[in-house]
Formats: sequence, structure tokens, C-alpha cells
Amino acid sequence: RTQPLAVTMNGGVALVVEADPARARRRVDTRYLDEVADDLDDAVHRVLAARRERRPLSVGLVGNAAEVLPELLRRGVDVDIVTDQTSAHDPLSYLPAGVALEEWTDYARAKPDEFTDRARASMTEHVAAMVGFLDAGAEVFDYGNSLRGEARLGGYERAFDFPGFVPAYIRPLFCEGRGPFRWAALSGDPADIARTDRAVLDLFPDNEPLARWLRLAGERVAFQGLPARICWLGQGERAEAGALFNDLVATGEVSAPLVLGRDHLDTGSVASPYRETEGMLDGSDAIADWPLLNALVNTASGATWVSLHHGGGVGMGRSLHAGQVTVADGTELAGRKLERVLTNDPATGVLRHADAGYARAVEVADQASLRVPVPRD
Repeated sequence: RTQPLAVTMNGGVALVVEADPARARRRVDTRYLDEVADDLDDAVHRVLAARRERRPLSVGLVGNAAEVLPELLRRGVDVDIVTDQTSAHDPLSYLPAGVALEEWTDYARAKPDEFTDRARASMTEHVAAMVGFLDAGAEVFDYGNSLRGEARLGGYERAFDFPGFVPAYIRPLFCEGRGPFRWAALSGDPADIARTDRAVLDLFPDNEPLARWLRLAGERVAFQGLPARICWLGQGERAEAGALFNDLVATGEVSAPLVLGRDHLDTGSVASPYRETEGMLDGSDAIADWPLLNALVNTASGATWVSLHHGGGVGMGRSLHAGQVTVADGTELAGRKLERVLTNDPATGVLRHADAGYARAVEVADQASLRVPVPRD
């Protein structure tokens, strides 16, 4: 996963627990993880030494989080931040404590009910340790893959004592139509992404967080598949970037068309009460009209590809997401489509949050001349 690299790119030190040694090694090979420790004692020694030296470092530990986190808590290891990125939405995808990795698939297939009970029991221990760190003063949040919900089904009453990361940190950005905007180079040439990086830096010269991310991403993020880039852009900014990218294709500064899209985790395309729409101001967490509206708006705006997704990382029946991608091929028609899609797509997020009563979203709607469907007092 990307969390170790996110920590070190921000100057931090991370201890990351991974059940599968092959996956840990792959993360080192792709530069998302710095190193793998021999055991828990070794891992704790490495991360505490790096923190004392104020040296960014990510250390992987092969183990089970349901066992490692309680042990770290028992030892009183000084931890600043605790989170997860666990596939908990399907209990059969969570390795219970005491089950060997090589037994996982056969056990889950042969005895799914028993396996689910054991997985939820382990998730309870996992979440209880996170709450223990919370009580000890750490900053604790859930990534949003239903770990808290499964722990509550396992009988742990304090499972929701800590928030998901969206209500804790991201919602003010969503109110500005800001979210993970991404593009891929159909040429397969990394030089095309390098050119778009420079173009975005020139387009938004005063956005220091964006500039820092693009510089570090160019140095440290390994491409997997087609060369691609992602960054957080808001209402108005995405349309500006789309126009610029289409011009780069038209003038031959990039060698082939670019495909512009975004993550399914975005400002106005999601109904996910355990992640993106958790704890909405007006209680509209589970209302699924907005993803459908977003898909229809993007279709009418001329997106190349529009989709509706069920599940979205938190489990079937727990979320709906709409996705879109639009091709920048350098033509005038593509330019018109990009302007419409990349204006209207984030605008649904601004309107969705304004409709829920968020003052910042109302301000952004006014600044962008967006008409809020149901004005709030």
C-alpha cells in the first residue's frame, strides 16, 4: 500500500504491519517501503532510532495487526499516529490471529462462518488496541475499509470512538470541490508525465503543497502500468488543467493523448456512510442520489467513459461511486468536453456539501457562480 511512502514523503517514521511477506518484499522492490525488519523488537528499535534522529523511514513488519498492535500498546511504545489500511469489508479477506498465511484460502473456503467469527474476533482486538492508543493520547483514525463496523459486529462497543479519515480531515477539501484528480499517458512514455508535471507546476505556482507533492512524486513514485500521476485539485482548477493538457497534446509537447479522470474517492460522486459521507452535517450519509446524479451529469457533459461502482473498498451494499474519464486528444471537441466535465464533475461535490449545510461549500458555490439547488438559510 501507499501509506509508508506517504509518511516518509512528509518527513515521518512509519511501522507498517503486513501479513504476507511477499507483499512486503514487493513494496520494497517498488520503493513504497524502505525496509523490512526481522522481528518486532528489531522493528521497534529501527523506528524509534529514526525518530530520535529525525530521519524519515518506513519499516515493514511481517505479522498480524491483531497481535502486533496490542503488544505495542502493552509495551507502552510511544506512538503519535495510528491508522489502518485493512481489507476488513469482507471478513474472509482478513487473516485471523492464529491462522497461518498458507492456511488462509482453504480455511476461508471450507469453513466461511467459522472463519468470519474468528476474523471479527481479531478485528475486535485490532480496534480495541487502536482505541487504547487513542486513550493514551495518539491521533487515531480509520482508513474506511469497514474495520470499525466489523469490530462492532464482533461485539466491541467502542469501535466508533475514533473517526474515519474523511470526516476527520478531508471534508473541508470536499467542500471546495477538491479531490484526487488523475491522468495517464496513453503513449506509455514517462517523459509525457514529466512534461505534465512541469505544466501543472507552472499553472499553479503558488500552491506549495501541490508543488512539493509533484516534485517528490517525480523522484520517488514508481510507475505501475501506464505512466500516470494524481494530485488534489479543486473546483475550477481541474478545468484549467484539462485545457492545458489538451493544448499539450495539440502542440505535440506530449507524444500521445492523455486520459483524465479521478479516484472513486471524490467530493461529489460517492455515497459511502463508512468513509466519504460518514457523519454528514445533515445526516445524509447513506443517501445515494448524488452518485447517480454525478454519473448522469458527466454523461451529459461528454465524458468518454462513465461508470457506477458498487462496494468501493467498504463492501457490497455499503457504498455507491460514480467514475468518469475523459480523453484529451488535442482536438477542439475534446477541449469543449473537458471544460464541461471537469467543471461539472467537482461542482456536484460543492453542491452536495452546500446542500448538506456546509458553509465553506456555500462560499465556493458563490465564488464559482454555481446555483445551489435548495438554498440554505
